[in-house]
Amino acid sequence: MATVDLNDVRKVYAGGFEAVKGVSIAIPDKALCVLVGPSGCGKSTLLRMIAGLETISSGTISIDGKVVNNIGPTDRDIAMVFQNYALYPHMSVYDNMAYGLRNRGTPKPEIDSRVRATAKTLELDQLLDRKPRQLSGGQRQRVAMGRAIVRNPKVFLFDEPLSNLDAKLRGQMRVEIKNLQRNLGVTSVYVTHDQLEAMTLADMLVVMNAGVIEQIGAPMDVYEKPASTFVAAFIGAPPMNLMALTHGADGTATVAGGAKIAGHVPEQAAILGLRPEDAIVPAPDATQKGALSLPVAVEAVEPVGMESFLHCAIAGERIVVRVPGRSMVQPGDRLEIAAGLDRLHFFDKDGRRV
Repeated sequence: MATVDLNDVRKVYAGGFEAVKGVSIAIPDKALCVLVGPSGCGKSTLLRMIAGLETISSGTISIDGKVVNNIGPTDRDIAMVFQNYALYPHMSVYDNMAYGLRNRGTPKPEIDSRVRATAKTLELDQLLDRKPRQLSGGQRQRVAMGRAIVRNPKVFLFDEPLSNLDAKLRGQMRVEIKNLQRNLGVTSVYVTHDQLEAMTLADMLVVMNAGVIEQIGAPMDVYEKPASTFVAAFIGAPPMNLMALTHGADGTATVAGGAKIAGHVPEQAAILGLRPEDAIVPAPDATQKGALSLPVAVEAVEPVGMESFLHCAIAGERIVVRVPGRSMVQPGDRLEIAAGLDRLHFFDKDGRRV
């Protein structure tokens, strides 16, 4: 199909605000690349520049090896699925899906063949005569996807397509989009602020913050080895616990409440990171003691079904610990939690991984 390459792409608006600050990404053929980050980080602006809906201040965007900076949206051979579906309310499902092909002058028999084949793939074949108002949110989203698919584009662009759906439907649509993209083998760029959506969909995850890329990688690589405290706190639910770390004159490293870390700690480390699921509760016995042991006070217990989250405090720090099943721990209990050295993350004073 196509590769998508961004080389030092920038977007500066009138007044000097720089929304995208020199972004470079090489998206392989057939990959599903997810741009994730908080609102205002520049991910939607970047997607719109790929689509040709937003001009580029500097840098280049190439699709299938061809620079498209000065090529209009209709000539880039891309298809975009929007957050609000953007369906024509007065048209049937069939006509919504066929609209783009008709505008291109595609022969009627080919239009009919493509629309019906796509409708069958998306389980819309029984709904072709209905109007958008007669459809559920999930069905409307499938129509929007079908309209993109029938064009056989080189690249799919998704702009937060599931944000208007309820949680259950979002979960179902995530699976549908992932399977559909894999089966079609179309290079795709997907924008979301939902880190769960990003983790489950992406072949290639791009974490953005304030117009720059914080990290690029496979989802689990980003989760297990976050490049910065921003990524550590953004990817994961609950997010990674982050605690100030100090080095003593004797070479020992300590965190909240004076708790010492046994084992080698990088000299430039100033922040300790610990995932909620990597803490052991209660702490192992003395013969199995981890590299870190923290006496904590439980402030709240949050049961969420098959697991519970313990919200704990230690020397002014707040940490969250994930425990399996129904926890017998109660608010007010005092515990000692532990973690092995291989489960600890270290960051420097600027928040970069060391």
